Amino acid sequence: MVQEFVLSYARMIASHPEALSIVVEPMDEYGDEITLYADPTDVGKLIGKEGRMINAIKTIISGCKAKGGKSYRVNVKAAA
Repeated sequence: MVQEFVLSYARMIASHPEALSIVVEPMDEYGDEITLYADPTDVGKLIGKEGRMINAIKTIISGCKAKGGKSYRVNVKAAA
């Protein structure tokens, strides 16, 4: 559920939504790490000025923690 949200939200922001991909890796039994790979020109848009865009995504995801009990770490990286 969280992965789909992050991907759909990022598609609305990105200039190249077809280049987006997401990888979820478990950190421990209490949390997962979500890495969003984007076109290098879109990385700045997804992070936002002073990190506001990515922080907004993290704030919404923190609501999922209250519901499901799992923590999430979100990273944005340029696709190779």
